[in-house]
Amino acid sequence: MLLDEDAVRRLIRMEDVIDAMGPALADFSSGKVVQPVRSVVPVAEHGGFLGVMPAYAGSLGVKLVTFYPGNTEIPTHLATIMLFSPETGEPLVTMDGTLITEMRTAAASAVATNLLAREDSSILAILGSGVQARSHLQALRLVRPLHEVRVWSPHGAQAFAREHNVRATDTAEEAVRGADIVVTVTSSTAPVLKGEWLSPGTHINAVGATRPTWRELDDTTMQRARLYVDSRDAGQAESGDVQAGTIVAELGEVALDRTRGRQSPEEITLFKSVGIAVEDVVTAQLVYDRAIEDRAI
Repeated sequence: MLLDEDAVRRLIRMEDVIDAMGPALADFSSGKVVQPVRSVVPVAEHGGFLGVMPAYAGSLGVKLVTFYPGNTEIPTHLATIMLFSPETGEPLVTMDGTLITEMRTAAASAVATNLLAREDSSILAILGSGVQARSHLQALRLVRPLHEVRVWSPHGAQAFAREHNVRATDTAEEAVRGADIVVTVTSSTAPVLKGEWLSPGTHINAVGATRPTWRELDDTTMQRARLYVDSRDAGQAESGDVQAGTIVAELGEVALDRTRGRQSPEEITLFKSVGIAVEDVVTAQLVYDRAIEDRAI
């Protein structure tokens, strides 16, 4: 059975993905999830990557995802997810995973924001203007009362601002200074966020730079912020930003109350997300269950 992106879109809501993501990350950090670190095949000739991401979390599935940072007419991330019967191994469904990747990434950031950002956070800065900027704006509006949203990007900020009724800035620094929450969702391989711009009490969700030699965040940011990750192993293996910092905890450990999140109103917190397979499999299961309920398959 096959569900295309339009079918997935009809069957899933951001609110439901956010609700599912906290327990999924908690299960991962408690050892209930069987999941290797993503296997990545470079496609150097064309500047791309193929990732293979299996997981067993009660649900059994695998995501195949390509990442081509140079794509302009189509998304930089394209994905397919398959679910299998845990009891027999029988293939249950194949579905487009591009929208799921977009939504589950933002949902994880929303969980991090709920756990780590100040409750009175109301000014959001987004560095980047692609699909992750859009999904993060949608998700973070569900967990914090945002009164002002600023966006900066080398390309597309003005169009994004018009579409979403937010304010485009001329520089990243202008977007970040005074913001309560900062989201970095760029394809940059060099830092776009400088720690000197951050106000005390800021929370950062960093999503880009998911290769060991890539950075979105400068050393000052990594020194000033308390670093939380979705996976210690994946973060250390895949993220140049994580390798430049010191991990305090996995986000799932905060969700489980095994470690404290924010320690004070002045503390700067950072959630560095590389994206892990359990997020995809749990979200795909939501889609599959809803499709069964709606007799869509």
